[in-house]
Amino acid sequence: MLAALDRLRLFNFREFAVHWGRSIASIAVIAVSSALLVGVLGVSGSIVGSVERLSTAVAGNADLEVAGVTEGGFDQSVLEQVAAAPGVEAAVPLLRMQFGRGDDRFTLIGADVSATKLDSDLRSAVTGNVGFDPTGVVVGPAFGAERGATVTLGSQDVRVSGVASGAAADRINGGHFVVAPLGLAQRIADRPQKLDSIVVIAAPGADLDAVRDAVTSAVAGRALVADPDFRSVQAANSIVLMKYSLILTASIALIVAAFLVFNAMNMTVVRRRPIISTQRALGGKRSGIVADLLVEATLVGLLGALIGVPLGLLMGKLAIGSLPPVVLQSFDARVDYIPPTYGIGVAVGACVLASVVASIAAARQVYRVEPIEALAPVPASTMERTRMSVQVVVAAISAVLVGVALVVALRVDSRIALAAVVLFFLGTFGFCFVATRPIVAATSKAAALFGAPGRLSAESIERAPRRVWATVMTGATVVAMVVSVTGSNDDLIESGTQWFATVADTDLFVSSTPPESTPTGVILPMDLEATVAAVPGVARVVPAQATYAAVGDDRIIVQGLAPGANDLLDQSASQATKEAVVAGKGVVVSRDIGRSMNLHVGDMLELQTSAGVKQIEVLELVDYLSLLGGAIGIGLPLLREWFDRPGSTWLEVDFLPGSDAAAVRAAVRAAIPDDVYAYSGTEFLDAGTQSLTQGAALSQALTWIIALVGAIALLNTLMLSVLERRRELGVLRAMGSSRRFTSLTILAEAGAIGIVGGLLGLLLGSVTHFVASTAFTAIATIDVEYRFSPAQVVFALAALAVSMLGSIPPALHAGRLNIIEAVAAE
Repeated sequence: MLAALDRLRLFNFREFAVHWGRSIASIAVIAVSSALLVGVLGVSGSIVGSVERLSTAVAGNADLEVAGVTEGGFDQSVLEQVAAAPGVEAAVPLLRMQFGRGDDRFTLIGADVSATKLDSDLRSAVTGNVGFDPTGVVVGPAFGAERGATVTLGSQDVRVSGVASGAAADRINGGHFVVAPLGLAQRIADRPQKLDSIVVIAAPGADLDAVRDAVTSAVAGRALVADPDFRSVQAANSIVLMKYSLILTASIALIVAAFLVFNAMNMTVVRRRPIISTQRALGGKRSGIVADLLVEATLVGLLGALIGVPLGLLMGKLAIGSLPPVVLQSFDARVDYIPPTYGIGVAVGACVLASVVASIAAARQVYRVEPIEALAPVPASTMERTRMSVQVVVAAISAVLVGVALVVALRVDSRIALAAVVLFFLGTFGFCFVATRPIVAATSKAAALFGAPGRLSAESIERAPRRVWATVMTGATVVAMVVSVTGSNDDLIESGTQWFATVADTDLFVSSTPPESTPTGVILPMDLEATVAAVPGVARVVPAQATYAAVGDDRIIVQGLAPGANDLLDQSASQATKEAVVAGKGVVVSRDIGRSMNLHVGDMLELQTSAGVKQIEVLELVDYLSLLGGAIGIGLPLLREWFDRPGSTWLEVDFLPGSDAAAVRAAVRAAIPDDVYAYSGTEFLDAGTQSLTQGAALSQALTWIIALVGAIALLNTLMLSVLERRRELGVLRAMGSSRRFTSLTILAEAGAIGIVGGLLGLLLGSVTHFVASTAFTAIATIDVEYRFSPAQVVFALAALAVSMLGSIPPALHAGRLNIIEAVAAE
């Protein structure tokens, strides 16, 4: 052990310190890769963690939870039956409802004195307040009200009887909450005799499975019976697509970092050949030398990953603040940034693994040189030739990967289609590895086009094929990613906008939610439909309603359809199906729900409702933009009856032909309450498009960050090339070469790498763009049309320009080399 440490100190760490620039180059790129992974994992972890934290803070030590199927909850009469079930020690009724939006969003929690039986943050935060003042509420520290103040919640003016404080209060929805006695909370929410959940504590020693069966029997299908953490499971399921797509995007940075580490380690082995040969001549084993190099690579990866963690935490926090409202609305908790403890470990491990794997490929050179041969120069091209058998195997594997990717993208109608992009990228990457010699030859010919400096660069390129291939692939990867991500995102946004475009045909929407949100939740006043219909200039008013509902481990939208509705859910259905749904004879189901529940046309769908389990026929599977979960369309009267949600959450308003639209809109606005929204169909369309654009912005931001990483990688690789050729460049300067000529040799090499890498990246990116857009059809469950746009060439050139900026510092450094020091090197 001591001998190994001495060997590392003498041979590896000393070289590490002497050539610190090379080490810093690798560490910097790995740090950015780590930051991206930490940031992405922080976004998904914060969403799930916020939901889980609120559930835990409220339910505490509860063993089971009876929860409403929809936001309408269930009848309070269920409480008595659950409390009487065998094995139940305590049944605590709760009402939970979201109020406000954006930064002002808070959770209303209604509870009675039985909540003191829970060992929870809720009890700790409000002990001594709930139940003693039937007209007062306890607010969280972030609510912004003082004790004794009067605040308006819903239609009720209530007195703040206490302000909770401390760590327990902070854990309840980040301090954004109001706790009220159950009866008062029901009046605030205008939901008399309604509950959202009953948390159940089993009696000591009771069989939990038996208690679950007893509670399920007591509920009789009118509500869900689940573990208290079921909401966090639903949240995790709803963002699985967003999570993995962002992880895949961020992982590209690791590939770029791996290329740089490969080049750095490759040059390290070449530079240390005299030291390695001495170790071999003194009896050192190849395996020991390789192990030392891998230890060094591990330290580089670990140091870079740890440096990137704080930056990743900052990126994640900023990303949470940029999530579109339609995403945040689908969760029943305020989403606050929670540092991803597990994510940090995953990111650090991935970075270390990438560094080690890339170093293994370069460190294999140690096995190819005998001690006596290592003392003499060995041509790089000889050392770096890949055996034909390896090329054949890689080509075969790559062909299989590409074939499977195309089959998955074209034939698989599920979220698994996302894997097609990964498989295709890996397959094309393998083909590029097999084509190393043609790629290097093309780069050499491209360099020769730059005159005398280019011809000299061409000679250098041919002497270091692996370094050049890795550098070309760095640029190609960046360009391919920018082209494919921006192209497929644009296709999704364009196709989504076309699917959403029919809402612009409606003159006005009156809704309980703003246009950028899904119209679920709060029911409009019962008389509002008649009020709007009486406004001069209004031709007709069509009621509609949507609500989130729990189906298994998923949270989906159930939408009530009425005659004449301009509805997105059934727009791809036949006219006969639309009429049958409105008449209550069946439902339409989005394609993703159909495949997850294995439903086909003609099947009977079992829906758990407030009135118990109901069965209804599936009439058609329809297109529905469902990136966060699917939807079921049902007749509006059935939704109101089965889910006990009378009324509407939005109204579609059409004006009389020839009427003054602005005047009618103003009249409707004056007739409705201040807390109700009125917006045109065009405004609704613009908000929907903006939500799609905002949702894609995060992955596009990651893409351009990776383009910047590519620039850093190119800078570092070319700087390493200058260091490797330092003696050669010094001799050129000694022979009378100008500083300008020396700089141009580096720029010519960079230009050749940029041309070949850019063209290769544009080709790979365009094909990957097609695969990604095809896969999006299955993922988004609408037809996403592939469109090649000339803008992609502009994006490719922009990404290439960003990367080429990295060639300027090495070129300047080469031109400023001190002749005597360069010639005396080594």
